[in-house]
Amino acid sequence: MKLSMIMPAYNEEKHIEEAIEEAIKALKRIGLDYEIIVVNDGSEDETENKVIMCKKKYQSIKLVSYNENKGKGFAIKEGFKHISGDIIFLLDTDGEILPINLQDYFNALKSADIAIGSKWHKNSSVQAPLVRKFLSIGFYALVKLFFSIKISDTQTGFKAFRREALEKLVRLQFANRYVFDVELLAIANYLKLKVIELPVHIKLNAGFSVKKILQMFLELLGVLYRLKIKKEYQKMLFK
Repeated sequence: MKLSMIMPAYNEEKHIEEAIEEAIKALKRIGLDYEIIVVNDGSEDETENKVIMCKKKYQSIKLVSYNENKGKGFAIKEGFKHISGDIIFLLDTDGEILPINLQDYFNALKSADIAIGSKWHKNSSVQAPLVRKFLSIGFYALVKLFFSIKISDTQTGFKAFRREALEKLVRLQFANRYVFDVELLAIANYLKLKVIELPVHIKLNAGFSVKKILQMFLELLGVLYRLKIKKEYQKMLFK
């Protein structure tokens, strides 16, 4: 069995090296062969060069890079094209999440298709500004209303998938930016894939602009339209 980790990165020159180091520590603890696919999503800073330096140190790192920023969802889908593992982890590169309990996510996939980090799990360690907590609650309320997803947190950037599960999901994926997590989990819910929520160790710093909140809401409506009205995902399953 081999492990693959996809790490999307956009202008993360300050955090990318430390994020890769933490990911490698966590993957090594499992004791299986592993690879890390860093997807440089059109960064305009030194992110790509920082990853190239890490590649010289660690043979397990692959770099996928393109010039135009296309969004985290697109980066995940692009990274999936380059994996060779049986278990796939998705981890943000902004330094907010410590993957110290990666082994628990790996173990969870023995009985589930997907394991996701939840800020609302009773054993999670979360540091976040009050406004971020408020926005998270509001966003969850919309997701539950629109999609009847019975999980508490779709947006945390630490997830694990059986390869066959993620393969089904990215084939149906449309969202390239803010709500690709919701889209994948809404499709997973429709396909009746088993999802387990696990603790996450996270420190949230960045705020959200009004523009970003509006974009997320519009993208959320797009997923709802494709799933409930146009039934596009359902049609694609039979192509």
